[in-house]
Amino acid sequence: MTTHGFGHLVEKLHLGRYVPLPKRWEATITPPLDTEAGASLGRRIVRVCEELGPTFIKLGQMLSTRPDIVPADIVTELAKLQDQVPPFDTNEAKRIIAADLGAPVEACFTGFEDSPFASGSIAQVHRATTKPNGDRPTQAVVVKVKRPDIEDTVRLDMTILRWIADLAERLPPEFGIFQPHQIVDEFERSLLREMDFINEASTISRFVEAMGVDPGFRIPEVHWELTGPNVLTLERLHGVSAQTVLTKPDPRIDRRALAHRIAQAFVRQFFETGLFHADPHPGNLLIEPPANVALIDFGITGQIDEEMLGQLVVALVAAFNRESELLVEVLADMDALGDTTDRRQLQRDFAELIDKYYGLPLHRFDLQKLFFEITGLVRRNKVTLPRESVLMGKSLVAVSGLCLQLDPELDILVLVKPRFADLIRKRLAPSRLLKSATISGWHMFNLLKSAPGQMRDIFRRFARGQWQIHIRHENLDLLATEIDRASNRLGFAVIIGAIIVGSSWVISTAGGTAVFLDIPLWAFGVAGYLIAGVMGLGLVVAILRSGKLS
Repeated sequence: MTTHGFGHLVEKLHLGRYVPLPKRWEATITPPLDTEAGASLGRRIVRVCEELGPTFIKLGQMLSTRPDIVPADIVTELAKLQDQVPPFDTNEAKRIIAADLGAPVEACFTGFEDSPFASGSIAQVHRATTKPNGDRPTQAVVVKVKRPDIEDTVRLDMTILRWIADLAERLPPEFGIFQPHQIVDEFERSLLREMDFINEASTISRFVEAMGVDPGFRIPEVHWELTGPNVLTLERLHGVSAQTVLTKPDPRIDRRALAHRIAQAFVRQFFETGLFHADPHPGNLLIEPPANVALIDFGITGQIDEEMLGQLVVALVAAFNRESELLVEVLADMDALGDTTDRRQLQRDFAELIDKYYGLPLHRFDLQKLFFEITGLVRRNKVTLPRESVLMGKSLVAVSGLCLQLDPELDILVLVKPRFADLIRKRLAPSRLLKSATISGWHMFNLLKSAPGQMRDIFRRFARGQWQIHIRHENLDLLATEIDRASNRLGFAVIIGAIIVGSSWVISTAGGTAVFLDIPLWAFGVAGYLIAGVMGLGLVVAILRSGKLS
């Protein structure tokens, strides 16, 4: 970290004691040249992640999906992180497949390519061909094999990350707004989901079921008989990436029809199925002429439930009606406001943003710019949006940008607007309002029914003197540790001083007197000097390692 210009963080997090003394002295005497003077903060963070290894690359990729926590310029750099590591031995991959599927590779596949065509920190992917099964002919597939012992590696890395997050939240107060514990917890859940191949296979199957049969928009089929906790087998889809289509136009591809199909498919995911692909960059879309699309890589997905979708609809209606106060209340219902959020300031910021875009024609909206302005606004006001809503916004922006590159005349907001109208109509339908009123009435009835008993218990506690007030302190344990460390060093220094004084007195008064085995008394004084010197050197080393010399 110090190499990339983050030495101040090492000091603030009290990590100086873990820096080897030679490097610390070298940095003190001749500070390292700033080889990254022209690099941005985001670029330097990317280099730190790449240097620390695959787990931290995954962390950077996860942070690139949270522009409500991380500034936009850093998000842009983190999105460039590539999860590429050397593949592990193919024989080991075959052993894992055999152990997971209960049969050797030769019994499961008619063909299996030894060289993987993709390799990441969690797994590597091989091409293969299935055996015929009844009426089902052979099929080209891809086999994803989890790396051996990856769970142990991730568990160790997560322990280190949680420890760093604890330091970052307790020591430098300015880091609190980034909520390090929340970031690490979210990252751990995301990483565990990615390592759970059964969960990924289930998610893909739900996508297939939700999107239905559409020859123009394909999702890979899961081969459940060839899938286990450490192995995932999927149908191999064909086509070139959308990135290739953008850079090398193909006259056989109808770009306008392609843009419309992609937009329609994702709008349906957002507002009908509730299950959506949260990383629709051009590399995850395979294109075949004239306008057929295949969606791959379901490592990052999101799910919007009915309640959250309703809150988003209310927020958009409030924005259209310039009701910034209602926007703040919606965020409060989402439990997104921080403890120190100034509601009045947040309301004023929303009002200013709404006024900026109010009355602007739909075709003039820049969704990416608007999205980053909204996330910057909530970040300044210490608001943390639900992860799923941020993923949905980021996915919508990515799809919009891709479709506009394919067809500049396509207006994705025109496709979204009818969906909002349908959602509002459904939420205001009499049957839905009656159902909501019935549920609310049931909750109110239960509350009134239990209230007398709860009040009786409260008064009983008062009468018995069992009412207690619990006070929780924060960060006092760190103060106690520092006081204990300082007192220990002070006691150690007093002992060293006493040994030096005693040894000096022995040498000055001993002369040539021998007291034990003809050893002169002054020799004991010299031994005392040596002991005091060793103890003093140890104390200096301890102080230097703690980074508290100055």
